[in-house]
Amino acid sequence: MRFRILAGTILLVVFLAVYAALVAVVGTRLLPDRTGILLAFYAAAGIAWIWPAALLTRWMSRTAPYHPPPGAST
Repeated sequence: MRFRILAGTILLVVFLAVYAALVAVVGTRLLPDRTGILLAFYAAAGIAWIWPAALLTRWMSRTAPYHPPPGAST
């Protein structure tokens, strides 16, 4: 469980950094310099990262199935 939380946290930080960089590149280089278009794009991009982050957080919080130690009577 601890490894899953550590790996998920690192993956989430890396994902957000790459996502923010891609959004900045698209917003500054590919979109026209019009306030309405940029506002809509950044609003959508600001919300779009929540879905993958939620899936990753849900995966991180899952517990591993319980396996009794060998030789333990149930």
